[in-house]
Amino acid sequence: MQEKDVYAELSSIRDLMERSSKFISLSGLSGVLAGIYALAGAGLGYKLVSNFQSPSGPTDNYVFEPVIFWQLFIIAIAVLVFSLVTGCWLTMRKAREKGQNVWNPVSHRLLSAMAVPLFTGGLFILIMISKGDYPYIASACLIFYGLALVAGSHYTYTDIKWLGICEILLGLAALILPAYGLILWTTGFGLLHILYGSIMHFKYDR
Repeated sequence: MQEKDVYAELSSIRDLMERSSKFISLSGLSGVLAGIYALAGAGLGYKLVSNFQSPSGPTDNYVFEPVIFWQLFIIAIAVLVFSLVTGCWLTMRKAREKGQNVWNPVSHRLLSAMAVPLFTGGLFILIMISKGDYPYIASACLIFYGLALVAGSHYTYTDIKWLGICEILLGLAALILPAYGLILWTTGFGLLHILYGSIMHFKYDR
């Protein structure tokens, strides 16, 4: 057997092992679009914040105002829904193109690993909302989302782990500087998604 045939066979074996242990149907383009949705939502949120006038007069502490918080919360939910729908559609399309079943044991393990921090984070945020701790919602979103990415990275591309770590660091920064929560949220869910989505698209989707 020639050397190039050996390399080709080893490459095929490695690809087969990767397919059986890693979920590789994630679409980088979905990350880019999710980032664009987040930037659009953040732009709308910034417009709301900049035009907001507290009943007690002008204020920079908009994160403490329930009215502006709920408006920002609705925008964030809309961004989440658009991102999830787009991500699912593009992931299923990529799986079909590769002749793979998007629902398999690996994808189940991936979702299970991410579910714990995501559901915990969701409950944590709901508790914070019920107590009126609005300034730290952006921080919680970033931290628990980052933890979910790190947990899920064991079952998909390792690049996801570094995105998760960056999200966690931004969340900690938002915890220290709650007045900059909208900016840091925009950076994490907008700019970082576009950056990492682009990297994954040119690295794995082409």
